[in-house]
Amino acid sequence: MGTQHQLTFEHHESEVSSELIAKSLQSAKHISYWLDHAQRPDPHASLHGSISTDLLIVGGGYTGLWTAVQAKERDPQRNVVLIEGQRIGWAASGRNGGFCEASLVHGEANGENHLPKENALLTKLGAQNLDEIEATIQKYAMDVDFVRQGVLNVATETHQVSWAVEESEAPGVEYLDEQQVKTIINSPDFLAGALDHQSTALVHPAKLAWELARVCRQLGVEIYEHTHALELHDSGARVTVLTADGQITADRVALATNVFPSLLARHRSRIIPVYDYALMTEPLTPEQRKAIGWEKMVGLADMNNRFHYSRPTIDAEGNFRILYGGYDALYHFGRKVRSSYDNNPPTFNKLAAHFFGSFPQLTDVKFSHAWGGAIDTCSRFFSFFDLTHGGKVAYCAGFTGLGVGATRFGAKVMLDLLSGQKTELTELDMVRTKPIAFPPEPAAWLGVKVMTNQLIKADHNEGKRPLFLKLMDKIGMGFDS
Repeated sequence: MGTQHQLTFEHHESEVSSELIAKSLQSAKHISYWLDHAQRPDPHASLHGSISTDLLIVGGGYTGLWTAVQAKERDPQRNVVLIEGQRIGWAASGRNGGFCEASLVHGEANGENHLPKENALLTKLGAQNLDEIEATIQKYAMDVDFVRQGVLNVATETHQVSWAVEESEAPGVEYLDEQQVKTIINSPDFLAGALDHQSTALVHPAKLAWELARVCRQLGVEIYEHTHALELHDSGARVTVLTADGQITADRVALATNVFPSLLARHRSRIIPVYDYALMTEPLTPEQRKAIGWEKMVGLADMNNRFHYSRPTIDAEGNFRILYGGYDALYHFGRKVRSSYDNNPPTFNKLAAHFFGSFPQLTDVKFSHAWGGAIDTCSRFFSFFDLTHGGKVAYCAGFTGLGVGATRFGAKVMLDLLSGQKTELTELDMVRTKPIAFPPEPAAWLGVKVMTNQLIKADHNEGKRPLFLKLMDKIGMGFDS
């Protein structure tokens, strides 16, 4: 057997010195940069005793918060209560990269694979959803660092250049050759790019959660934190949710717990937690920023199956920093969600090597934060829905890392489902169908391992999907990043 060709980022792992990596990470805090912020609000009180409401929302991340906001916008007189087991936005909503994308189906190719008949409609609805997010931010003067200048998808391997050309055939997407792409962001790795001007905005993830909570309160939503939903019971015309120190009786319930085990046990097999990791640099000097360009506040991603996402942000002092994350997506046996998994030094070392390899101008830069967290992954890579208990309980989950924008759409669907009326959204195949469930252990763990290895194999074979991946695509479990 011949020696396998090293991909660009594998080359960086072997070339960037371990001393440089260790030095760059030695002072990094192991907490989300976004949550480590002076503007983080004090927690709301927890629930004690029994209350009653028209609508109860379980979960204080984006899905739950968007559900609350839109519920009050639709009917200002409706009583709405939201409970959160820990703090508002503490989980995926406060740890992600802040890419607020139009896609509802994890990209055009994934949507075409799973829902070819309505992919065009979902593309239209996704664009409309992003426009409505922008309008909501403006309407309520939300301080979320919203910037809509697009995303640059770059080719880092020769065979990916033609993919950049293909991507540029879509409306609003511009092809950039090697010289042009380096005038946007200067890296020796970038061979070409597709600059999508409209489909992606950048936000401060934690501020988005905190500001949504502020708007909720402004509209009259009651919020309780450190209030963990333990059980859900059908009490005839209404539903009762039990917490550690109280209970809530509601006409309607929206479950927005995403990666955490659902109160609807039948959906627990449809979600697995996959851990994603990111680094944030310390502030760059003006000279360092000039060396890489990045004058526009555009997001950045590469075209590998194990892809990186990166983006600039301006901190509270007005300094320019870079977030760099992705590549590893780790699943732990038994579908476990544990805080100990948020810290993963081998992945942090790998990301640092890739960062310095891609940006050799920045080898003096250190990382201030290194963190991780769980993503709610389903087998089709985008959200699914359910309506149970005689139409009184709605459920939405499965965003698979693309939830910053799509959660608002998911909230809209849940409210439509709970209304009891047929709407354009409730009749979508996306809403009426479910992803294939993951098998029990040890098959789930083995399956993810095989899938990961096959994706790596595809990256080494000019992106050509092996037979195993083609089979998974056909049966509806295609993992296409």
